Amino acid sequence: MLNQENLLPRLYEILGPFTKEGRTLNPETQLVADLGLDSMQVMELLSTIEDDFDISVPLNIVPEMKTVNDLADQISKLVVSPS
Repeated sequence: MLNQENLLPRLYEILGPFTKEGRTLNPETQLVADLGLDSMQVMELLSTIEDDFDISVPLNIVPEMKTVNDLADQISKLVVSPS
């Protein structure tokens, strides 16, 4: 079962290409405000996450994913009980 402890390091790897040089990721890093992700990058990120975790992320939960921690919470819910 995925939990924050083993999910966050993988998310940091996935977020690496979207992270500006010199920025350190942590659970409270905001995807839009801190990383500056635009809508296309968010969709690319979601596609990568879906492929990596073999899940489908419903678009209606995307607004709830503001931080890396929020993203991890939603992924762990989807991995446990896919929609």
